[in-house]
Amino acid sequence: MRFAITAAALLVSAVADGSAQEVRDPGERAFLQCYSCHSVQAGETKGLQGPNLSGIVGRPIAAQPGFKYSPAMRAFAKEQGFWSPALLDRFIAEPEHVVPGTAMSGYPGLADNHARKALMEFLKSH
Repeated sequence: MRFAITAAALLVSAVADGSAQEVRDPGERAFLQCYSCHSVQAGETKGLQGPNLSGIVGRPIAAQPGFKYSPAMRAFAKEQGFWSPALLDRFIAEPEHVVPGTAMSGYPGLADNHARKALMEFLKSH
């Protein structure tokens, strides 16, 4: 089952019984901002607007087979090579600042340091 569907089901379940804090860890909650375009389920690509994020930490940038990356992201990949934890953290905080012209320009970034740290831990575990 797609993570997005699972996360949405957990959210509905948590809201229904009032236990949202107990159902998901902070990183999973932070990922709810991402799941409409991305998945962390290995190999899942169907229906996604963005690349799959499974194993993103340490992975080559703009290297998911079959995904059409923006010219800005492809140029950035040639320059940077891999998603280090520090680079990915900066990108999540300010995608347009790190990769001007990225297709993620509609996403304002995640400024909250605690939420971003939790999201990074979540991504490292997937």
